[in-house]
Amino acid sequence: MSERTRSRLLSLSSFHGGRRTATLSVLALAASLSACGGGDGGSVNNNAGATATLAVLETTDLHFNVRSYDYFKLAEDKSYGFERTATLVRAARKEFANTLLVDNGDTIQGTALADYEATINPIPCTQQLSMYKAMGALGFDAGTLGNHEFNYGLPFLNQVLGGGLDVDGVEASKKCAGAGFPMVLANVTSNKTKKPLVQPYTVLERTLTAKGADGKEVKLPIKIGVIGFTTPGIMNWDKRYLEGKVTTEGAVEAATKYVPELRAKGADIVVALLHGGLDGAAYSATMENPGLHLSKVAGIDAMVMGHQHGVFPDTAAAPGFTMAGVDHKAGTVNGVPAVMASSWGKALGVVQLALQWDGAKWAVNKSASKSELRNTQSKNPAGTTVTVDADPAIAPLIETQHQAAIQYVKTPIGQTDFRMSTLFADVGDPGAIQIVNQAQQAYVAAYVKASLPQYAQLPVLSVSAPFKSGFQGGADYTDVAVGPLAINNAADLYLYPNTVYAVKVNGGDIKKWLEAAAKRFNQIDPAKTTEQQLISTFPGYNFDMFTTPDVQYEIDVTQPVGSRIKNLAYLGKPIDVAQEFVIATNNYRATSGKSFIDKLDGSGTIWASPDANRDVVIDYIRKNPAVTRVANGAARSWRFAKATVAGPVVFSSGGNALSVAQAAGLANVSLLAADDGSGKGTSKYGVDLSK
Repeated sequence: MSERTRSRLLSLSSFHGGRRTATLSVLALAASLSACGGGDGGSVNNNAGATATLAVLETTDLHFNVRSYDYFKLAEDKSYGFERTATLVRAARKEFANTLLVDNGDTIQGTALADYEATINPIPCTQQLSMYKAMGALGFDAGTLGNHEFNYGLPFLNQVLGGGLDVDGVEASKKCAGAGFPMVLANVTSNKTKKPLVQPYTVLERTLTAKGADGKEVKLPIKIGVIGFTTPGIMNWDKRYLEGKVTTEGAVEAATKYVPELRAKGADIVVALLHGGLDGAAYSATMENPGLHLSKVAGIDAMVMGHQHGVFPDTAAAPGFTMAGVDHKAGTVNGVPAVMASSWGKALGVVQLALQWDGAKWAVNKSASKSELRNTQSKNPAGTTVTVDADPAIAPLIETQHQAAIQYVKTPIGQTDFRMSTLFADVGDPGAIQIVNQAQQAYVAAYVKASLPQYAQLPVLSVSAPFKSGFQGGADYTDVAVGPLAINNAADLYLYPNTVYAVKVNGGDIKKWLEAAAKRFNQIDPAKTTEQQLISTFPGYNFDMFTTPDVQYEIDVTQPVGSRIKNLAYLGKPIDVAQEFVIATNNYRATSGKSFIDKLDGSGTIWASPDANRDVVIDYIRKNPAVTRVANGAARSWRFAKATVAGPVVFSSGGNALSVAQAAGLANVSLLAADDGSGKGTSKYGVDLSK
């Protein structure tokens, strides 16, 4: 036996259902290897020609969805949830002798339970975060941090990771329960130490069950390098927590630095955990989704992706990522096996790495490797949706906290006389958006008056968007019933834990901002007699709109992008392009909205508030508990410019909800088909642009 092999045997742990467990018998393993050769310091290949498959299993963007439960609707939702992904993990471990289970970030934020444990009734240092406690039942091997890991600040992150973040404002020596598995992050540096905030990578020593050249089973050692990257956008989105404390660099730069280190430390293979996705743009160190470029860094054998809440590989007829280098059939990005497992636990990513042993180390046969997604929901031959059962071990682990979060979100704060929804926000219903704008406007106006006298003479306006607009299916709409309003309803009105920002713009900027938001619509050809889809792939959460009588405008969807906003008026007169305004928005838009207008790169911000938009909405409803359609849900700032179209203009929304459109006064909307055929629980509607 070679000295290299002998030394590795001393510290090996076995794969057992993908988690590190008791070390294999060193003597037995040494004997099995020695039987195939021995001698003079490693000149003889031991089991050369052996092969094995390592299945890299990925979860990503879980967003604290431990349970298949919607805390906004206070109801089970079987379409997502880690408790169902766990079932897929256990099945994969039965299928594959060798597995590596990794998490790709955006894990600790996203539900009312997450907020409850972070801000409402913060968990003690000795208590593990419920999300990590649930993940502990599966024994994750490694993970990385997404942008949302930073939403609650560095002290909280330090606590839930177990301590050790040596950065200003944090007690690095604190020892807490932690995640239960190693975290890696290569592209965020502590300004205090000039070292990575979290270890950039880890080397996992494991034992593979392999097939020898003679066809017999053998056990062989492997060193797996795991390296992580997050999006540099954290410096904008959580600026109030991170500015002056940490610095980011691009994923490519960090990988170029650390992957050779991993190899030098004996890593046979390197798995990159990228909390980012795919973007065909030229590389920049600040780009949000650098997967195309990271895949080209020498030494990366597999890549798991996320952040975009998309899927890869995508088996749909029209896949989501079509840029050069992306091969959905092979499941590769520039030849590197890769996967992106949707979001909220709706899928498990599986990268099957085909490995070959040369007697001293493993190498990946990329051409024989493959990637796939395993979904928690699928269609049976009859076309019925079939859902994977929840792993029964998960729910009991967090039941106490789950029930506490439910009680919290049931706290009453007001009453509404109308159904507040985003079901028809795309065609003009402000029902669930106006109150958000009212809350943001009142909050910013009060602050400007009290603390920013230099801007006190400027009009304060607000924009918001339909954050839930059907992307996840027919249930993915804000939909608050008539009657009592509780905290869960306010959280439904504002989905994300963003914070309120105020930006200073002029009338010309407002027009450009609205032009960018109008990308939500496809260009409609008036002469076309066949059906045309109104809604584009531009996300609903980017469809910023005003909802006030003070601002009026039309959107002409027959015109190309950039030429759609017509008759823009303020206080009944054409808007003055030079007049200055203060606009209430959120930290994401104010700092990462340069594609809307230049000033939304952070340079236009005059106030970065510490308060969450959601909390501002809750507080507004508490102060104005009688919510009515007349006062809070009927102010339409925009309408479609009238156009006569030869054929039908259609869009999808929640199933059989025409009454919601009618109640909002949208007389130009009609129900065309109760089932639009998408399999997402949505109906097909028509909109008459001539009315």
